[in-house]
Amino acid sequence: MSMETIKKLREQTGAGVNDCHQALSANNNDYDLALEWLRKKGQKIANKKSDRALKAGLIDSYIHGEGKVGVLLKLGCETDFVAKNEDFKNFSHDLCLQIAATDPQYVGPEDVPAEVVAKEKEIYAETLKAENKPAEMLEKILAGKVEKFYTEVCLLKQPYIKDDKVTIEQLLTEVIAKIGENIKIDSFTRYSL
Repeated sequence: MSMETIKKLREQTGAGVNDCHQALSANNNDYDLALEWLRKKGQKIANKKSDRALKAGLIDSYIHGEGKVGVLLKLGCETDFVAKNEDFKNFSHDLCLQIAATDPQYVGPEDVPAEVVAKEKEIYAETLKAENKPAEMLEKILAGKVEKFYTEVCLLKQPYIKDDKVTIEQLLTEVIAKIGENIKIDSFTRYSL
């Protein structure tokens, strides 16, 4: 295991040197497996911090190009110290860019009204009936289509525009692990002409 690999892993994840070394050791120096290992560790950290109260945060904005698209974002965190942190501010800015580019309607699947999901399922079911597939296959296809719908309309489920192998939810988990504090995307509004 080389210091180059540890340095590269550290730069990509923001994890500490010891964590990067441990991840590479646990995965026979396989970079991709070590990256996945660190992501899972970050998820555990995020889960531990998810119950903490968010008393601080940031309202961020972004106006694209010629002023035809704008975004307002409310991002919560636990302390003012983190709200002033460059990593937190960069994450907030990246979220604004994501929202401007992809136009999500909701933060996460739990924010999508039940009637909207029911209507989408109804539309998908009608389309699938014409294909004469077995009932158990239809259920799996329908579930997949609903997941795809969430990917289109929910910010947390979208692929990150700067790295489509990572979702916004995974990116949030990584930032929580890196900063060491709970962070929540409270709300956003996208305006366009």
